[in-house]
Amino acid sequence: MALIYKKEGRVATFTINRPEAFNAMNPETYKELSDALIDFKDDDDLWVGIVTGAGDRAFCAGADIKTMLPVIKLTKDQPWVDPPSLYRGLNLWKPMIAAINGLALGGGLELALGCDIRIASENAILGLPEVTLGLVPGWGGTQRLPRAIPMALAAEMILTGKKIDAKEAYRIGLVNKVVPLADLMKATREMAETLLKSGPLAIRAAKKAMMLGIGEPLPRGLEIERDMMEYILTTEDFTEGTQAFVEKRKPVYKAK
Repeated sequence: MALIYKKEGRVATFTINRPEAFNAMNPETYKELSDALIDFKDDDDLWVGIVTGAGDRAFCAGADIKTMLPVIKLTKDQPWVDPPSLYRGLNLWKPMIAAINGLALGGGLELALGCDIRIASENAILGLPEVTLGLVPGWGGTQRLPRAIPMALAAEMILTGKKIDAKEAYRIGLVNKVVPLADLMKATREMAETLLKSGPLAIRAAKKAMMLGIGEPLPRGLEIERDMMEYILTTEDFTEGTQAFVEKRKPVYKAK
């Protein structure tokens, strides 16, 4: 099985399971991940997703050169054949956390960039080395990295293929936290539990407002935010959250 998809309570974990290949993305893995993400999106009982890699050496070393790149080349004029994923094509408003356990290169870093929160182990190495292979980042790297870190730093990484360690990734704001490898999943699950304490529909609306508004002029972004606010005011979760605050108790959200 190229991907392990596990559901525990409100949390879904997606583990790329090709440790012998540094969890490189081959067509099988890509399709299995897409199918699992769609299931996660449509499952009302799941509120938070975690993406990681099997083993202790790699999160994902990018596209498998021997198997994935030929498929990409063969279908270069048919972008519609790509299964929807965190790379592109899937509007997923549930929060996603990347647990980066080692190498996150090329498509691996792009997968992490497709997540909302990134927690890295101390042994993590991140980079977009595509240009050194005569390629360009093609799964969102040229668009998401400059939105995640300062443009000059993104340009250096993209145009030179420079790799950085976890400490540097934290310094420039590419990851939210760096922890020992042994503590990575514990820290990631703690982050997931923090997200589960808040209103799930509110989190999704806030994420949607951020994602849709980031490329828009400020007035349009404020309109999107207002639309999300107006929607949230109609939900049962809003009523529950405000009542719980007044009654000084923990809210019981239902994603309704």
